[in-house]
Amino acid sequence: MKGIIAVAVSGGIDSLVAAYILKKEGRQITGLHFKTGYETKSAKESIDIIAKQLDISIITIDCAKEFKSKVVDYFTKTYLAGKTPNPCMVCNQLIKFGTILSCAREIGASSLATGHYARIIKDNNGSLHLLKSVDKIKDQSYFLARLTQEQLSAAMFPLGNFTKTEVKNMAKRAGLQAVVNNESQDICFIKGKTYGNFLTAQTGYKAKTGDIVNGSGNVIGKHNGLHLFTIGQRRGINCPAPKPYYVVGIDPEHNRLTVGSSLDLLSTGLKAININWIIQPPDSAISVDTRIRGRHVPVPSKLYPTGRETAEIIFEKPQSAVTPGQGAVFYKGNEVLGSGWIEKL
Repeated sequence: MKGIIAVAVSGGIDSLVAAYILKKEGRQITGLHFKTGYETKSAKESIDIIAKQLDISIITIDCAKEFKSKVVDYFTKTYLAGKTPNPCMVCNQLIKFGTILSCAREIGASSLATGHYARIIKDNNGSLHLLKSVDKIKDQSYFLARLTQEQLSAAMFPLGNFTKTEVKNMAKRAGLQAVVNNESQDICFIKGKTYGNFLTAQTGYKAKTGDIVNGSGNVIGKHNGLHLFTIGQRRGINCPAPKPYYVVGIDPEHNRLTVGSSLDLLSTGLKAININWIIQPPDSAISVDTRIRGRHVPVPSKLYPTGRETAEIIFEKPQSAVTPGQGAVFYKGNEVLGSGWIEKL
């Protein structure tokens, strides 16, 4: 008899269908619903509705403490350091396939399934490979690129071979209805707020005004806090000019914001640090396709290892708004090779 499979259920249509697929296959499943401490009232009341729709038992896990320390605090510290964080990548690595996976194992589950659009295959040597979803638009492999071989060995992505349209149709035929809307691109713990307002409200943080300078170092205005800006941003600069300014540099040491034209945003490459290699780390230069943010189309690049967990990536063509703090994910065709955090070249 096959073992128990834990399914992370949020109440969104994707996790509902993921659980439905596994149950239809005859698998023994148990739902895990984790609380971050940032849910709305409707989300907190959704457990019974989810359980009734799927006819499964659901265990609620309070992850508020871990979520705050591992995701929210990371988000805040990264922004205040003048970088742009990627909390979804960190949450998948440390919460979903960290804390939640540990809870799944405690109840005797052999695997943790989620509603992510991605695929995992195993080769003849037993090594696991993370692949893009069949649905290239919905593909979420980028956000899973921090997972290790060990984590992938316990992961299941039932939606990886389906398109979003097929998932919606499956839900309709099965009578499944989402009880929370998780289609939004907003960060889950900042719903209804701006990033600036959220960061300002964090304990001990006080926004500081500072200079806005152009590429020549001339002061052309004042900002109300560096936490309000990210590389490539156009809105909120409030410096009149014949052509729009974009944020091209954030200097927390001197509390200074540098702005320039769209051409000033172009970069020939980046440094990647703290690389998580899913494959064996290369010992010489390799050709890859590099994705520098979630909605970025991977571009042909050359990756030059500078250490086991560091590398320099040179783009075939310069890319706009390469943002320190974001994740750089390296692909070979449909396969995720690894990912690192972006630093300036």
